[in-house]
Amino acid sequence: MKKIILLVLLMAVMTMVLTGCETEAQRVSYNLSQEADNFNVVRQLTVINCIEGDVLFQMTGKMSITADTADNQLEIIVEDENKNYKKHFVGLSDNVTYIVEDLDINDVSQYKYTLNFNPKMWIPVEIGTID
Repeated sequence: MKKIILLVLLMAVMTMVLTGCETEAQRVSYNLSQEADNFNVVRQLTVINCIEGDVLFQMTGKMSITADTADNQLEIIVEDENKNYKKHFVGLSDNVTYIVEDLDINDVSQYKYTLNFNPKMWIPVEIGTID
């Protein structure tokens, strides 16, 4: 009888141990997400027009990025040097996509970020050459 109780107890403990395990990748992914959401990671967001293959704009800095699938947009929060937060929205469509890269840059101010627009997207000028 003691062997059966011991076996059942051992099986219960093993079941709890195996169901509570997470992979190293899951733990690292969670930790990286937390660091980024706490404005500790320099990221670069690139938004791309998939039809033309053009970069619409890039944003680089310490930011928290959330993909809001209900509204089909990115919500980007940045913190400035006065501890004020600013929220930016990037609308997504079936022909616009984005890439977020974590950059290992240590000499970037925590409260500064850059936003670079592709001038071709705003000034539709075609330059022709004459021979």
